[in-house]
Amino acid sequence: MFSIQFKTFAGFARKCFCQFSDNLLAQIDSIDSSIVLFDQQIEEYCHPFDQAVELVDTIPGIARRTAEIIVSEIGTDMSRFPSAEHLAAWAGVAPGNYESGGKKLSDSTRKGNRVLRTILVQAAYALARTKTYLAAQFRRISGRRGKKRAAVAVAHSILTIAYHLISRQEPYKDLGADYFDKQQPESVKKRLIKRLEKLGYQVSVESVPVAI
Repeated sequence: MFSIQFKTFAGFARKCFCQFSDNLLAQIDSIDSSIVLFDQQIEEYCHPFDQAVELVDTIPGIARRTAEIIVSEIGTDMSRFPSAEHLAAWAGVAPGNYESGGKKLSDSTRKGNRVLRTILVQAAYALARTKTYLAAQFRRISGRRGKKRAAVAVAHSILTIAYHLISRQEPYKDLGADYFDKQQPESVKKRLIKRLEKLGYQVSVESVPVAI
């Protein structure tokens, strides 16, 4: 009697598991179909903006989908923003520089377009791993003010660059990962010498011609 009941229960359990599996797979297929549909809708929506997307996509480290989202949010007519700073403020990636009597009261960013701000900050973190000007900017700021503020600052730079690329209809030209070093060669030299001296080395520096 017990054996018959157990077999009956086991058969019922297998049937329930199969139904659950079928339902779960159906839900996954539905989600996959929705993702494909959304991707198609995004591509169709962005089709009139292909040229602008291509220009933003020339920024090293910016994925095609990121460029599409940026353009879909800001459009292609930059004349509706008086300046790149107005666009940055609208997006919520422009620091609010409030001062009174020479005293800085706040450097927090204003609230803005949440979708655009999020994608720009995510792009900034991704760019930090590249060998580019923007990555150098991220490292330079994060060393002094932390990664979160560095990400917002680089997000601001990305949007400013996008504004000018679309306005001028020109592709991006990277300044290079060594841009900041070239701006302050003496500071870089002193910093590197100091690091070597801390490791116990006696350093003698001699200038040599640099090929351009």
